[in-house]
Amino acid sequence: MEPIKKRITDYWTNRAEGFKEQRIHEFNNEKRQRWLAELRRLVPGGRKLRVLDLGTGTGFFAFVMAGEGHEATGIDLTPNMIGCARETAELLGIKAEFHLMDAEQPAFEPESFDVLLTRNLTWTLPHLEKAYKAWYRLLAPGGVLINFDADYCRALESDDEVELPENHAHKLVDPGLMAENESITMEVGAYQMARPQWDVQLLIEAGFEKVTVDTGIHRRIYSEIDEFYNPVPIFGIAAYK
Repeated sequence: MEPIKKRITDYWTNRAEGFKEQRIHEFNNEKRQRWLAELRRLVPGGRKLRVLDLGTGTGFFAFVMAGEGHEATGIDLTPNMIGCARETAELLGIKAEFHLMDAEQPAFEPESFDVLLTRNLTWTLPHLEKAYKAWYRLLAPGGVLINFDADYCRALESDDEVELPENHAHKLVDPGLMAENESITMEVGAYQMARPQWDVQLLIEAGFEKVTVDTGIHRRIYSEIDEFYNPVPIFGIAAYK
């Protein structure tokens, strides 16, 4: 395993239990309905879909899509996250599969999925261009990749510091872990260009025929400052094969 990936895995190993509890709260909160509304606008309707949640963490999007009647699978590089996802699936009584796997090199057959989903993963990938090419191969014709992320590196580099409200998603994260998160962000950011413009370029180069960017999703999802609030504006990308 590359040193940067080992470092990322160690970081999320330390975050897994707290992250699991936060995602369970999110699943039982109105935030799930907001995310679901966004997904329903983007995914094909009228049939059962094969969905892969890339960098699933503790399984939030896999559970959301399984709850819609789709065949949901989640992968993650961190063993503790996969363990927590399986525990949460049992707790919630939701059927979904979870596998320990590198999202940059997913070990599935070509055209195995109709929908690929990911949230706050691609900022951690040192080889994003390779990931997008691999994900293109995974999609069946007519399939869609949906990526929710933010340009966290540029946010850290900006002269205009992001002011944290009293309540936010990282409120209970240990300061040492937050410092490690920022260090990882800057290291991986050295491999990446300004986003989401760079993502659009890479997706087109990977073969996607249509790519759309939605910068309004942040205000729709995070309209209140609560335990899930992300102060860095996220974007949504939908890329169609």
